[in-house]
Amino acid sequence: MLAAAICVATPVAGTAGPINSACIQSNRAANLLLCDCIQRVANLTLSGADQRLAASFFRDPAKAQEVRLSGSTRHREFWTRYASFVTTAEQVCSQ
Repeated sequence: MLAAAICVATPVAGTAGPINSACIQSNRAANLLLCDCIQRVANLTLSGADQRLAASFFRDPAKAQEVRLSGSTRHREFWTRYASFVTTAEQVCSQ
């Protein structure tokens, strides 16, 4: 159901946001449509603060591991949301 909402409710390209920008600037992602898709999923599943933190993982992948292993309640709660975002993005954006 979420996949249908993403495909219908959002434009195909040009989705601005911190994850899209980080994705485009990274050496790992050369596909603009993929970056747009990932940002669209983020817009529906993550807050702005969560998106900024997730975007920082593109620049510093080791930071993801630090956050995941952190004992902070805030980081544990973020990681639960982030893991859900990743699963959804993988399902939606790999189609």
